[in-house]
Amino acid sequence: MCNKTIAYYMTLPYTVYTEQDTDDGSWFAKVVELPGCMTCAETEAEIREMIEDAKEAWITVAIEIGKPVPLPKEGPPYS
Repeated sequence: MCNKTIAYYMTLPYTVYTEQDTDDGSWFAKVVELPGCMTCAETEAEIREMIEDAKEAWITVAIEIGKPVPLPKEGPPYS
């Protein structure tokens, strides 16, 4: 059982990759260290909020099922 909380992991500087689609202007983001943790949005402001929600959901499920939560890599948190 993991003894670290969701709040603990949410304070860590995970690497977030963001990209804007050149065709329709929508945004895509993923947390590099959390496989499958990704989302998309219409605006840059929305994508920043939505990736935080996706990260929290990913970490919550991992803790609930006893899966290890990877720690962040060193480097800048956003690309």
